Amino acid sequence: MPAFHHSRSIAEVHHLLGLPSPLHPLITVLRGWPAVEASLAGVRMTSELYIIGLKGGVRGSLQYGRNAYDFEEGTLIFTAPHQALTIGTQEETAHTTGWTLLFHPDLIRRSELGRTIRDFAFFDYSVHEALHVSEKERIILAGFVQYIETELAQNADKHSQELIIANLHALLKYCRRYYDRQFFSRTNLSRDHIVQFEQYLETYFASDSLAQSGPPTVAQCGEALNMSARYLSDMLKIETGKSAKDHIHDHIIEKAKTLLLGSNASVSEVAYGLGFEYPQHFSKLFKAKTGLNPTAYRALA
Repeated sequence: MPAFHHSRSIAEVHHLLGLPSPLHPLITVLRGWPAVEASLAGVRMTSELYIIGLKGGVRGSLQYGRNAYDFEEGTLIFTAPHQALTIGTQEETAHTTGWTLLFHPDLIRRSELGRTIRDFAFFDYSVHEALHVSEKERIILAGFVQYIETELAQNADKHSQELIIANLHALLKYCRRYYDRQFFSRTNLSRDHIVQFEQYLETYFASDSLAQSGPPTVAQCGEALNMSARYLSDMLKIETGKSAKDHIHDHIIEKAKTLLLGSNASVSEVAYGLGFEYPQHFSKLFKAKTGLNPTAYRALA
């Protein structure tokens, strides 16, 4: 087996894991986590599938990016198409009590879920930002998985696809609710992260990086805090009501106000000093945030 494997379909995943052919070409539910062959251990895998996995009783870890994630009872991980995972050893992936749901984007393209799938930001979270659910929450999620399995096991009719997608959509909505609960329940930890985030912005905006490289991206901020950009932004939204981009823009505006009132630099010079390639982009952001263009703000102060 090569050190890297890409699966294009549900059928290819079943074949890779030595499972029978899937009941549906675009969605499947795996009960437990199949013990892998020795040839698969350490293989980096990507697929063209969305994957939701509830794992319990797994010994060992799953490597995702630069992080190894230790499974626990009641833990869900989410991966989007083309995200890379590394399979553990055969001893580490013994059969478990969890489930894994895989579906191809083609399943949902014509549905409301197909139009809103990007709203479920947790598919872009890192594995170490997994969702931890209570026993009651596990039972609720398991119900939707069971409904999907029931539809897959019976003869398909004109309602089958709609009902499968409806239950999948409901499952994702509940996961979003549980993530919101998790953010609230970890509020002390989140506040620590917010302090670190603000400190990072203060340091960045006081350095030469601003003029040389422009304002930091959300991805840069997330990497500095060892978390994904989407997780950082969602955490900030819950705790502060503002996204990570909003916080970055606020720092830009505060820095701009200081430069506009504390120097004789032209608006263009201020824009370039803040890392903007085009001064009109700076002026547009400044007016959106303050209600005034930079020149008008300077004149009124």
